[in-house]
Amino acid sequence: MPRYRINDQHGLNYLTCTIVGWIDIFTRAEYRDIIIDSWKYCQASKGLRIYAYVLMSNHLHLIAKADGNQELSAILRDFKKFTANKILDIVEHGNETRKEWMLHMFRHYARVNANNREYQIWTNNNHPIELVSPEVIWQKVRYVHNNPVRAKSVKSPEESLQ
Repeated sequence: MPRYRINDQHGLNYLTCTIVGWIDIFTRAEYRDIIIDSWKYCQASKGLRIYAYVLMSNHLHLIAKADGNQELSAILRDFKKFTANKILDIVEHGNETRKEWMLHMFRHYARVNANNREYQIWTNNNHPIELVSPEVIWQKVRYVHNNPVRAKSVKSPEESLQ
């Protein structure tokens, strides 16, 4: 399996973060709120700059960079660790109707990854693409904004903003 790396830790990157097994976590507001709140924290405290994003049912895309001392890889690592713990806490102790199945799936994916003790929520890679030309930047911005349209979640990109 190819290993994806962020080459320019302070450059503009297109990133994809995916839930293991493409489990539809973000169909519920409580899980989406974890992501949004964590992004807000990373922006205020860690130097994360987000220029475009979309939060789909089982993955997210963002165009982002790191300002300041922290590298983008470190910010993403901390973001994924924090959000995974918060998501897992809600699955285990909240009103999740899919609790047993989700925990089973998270255990299954953790077994194939030596970095996890018991559960894995996010896939390991962020599939970064460094954005260096205006053409590629705009192509990725259009992709991000049209992702919910292609998934038939909305009829136009503008509906995602409401």
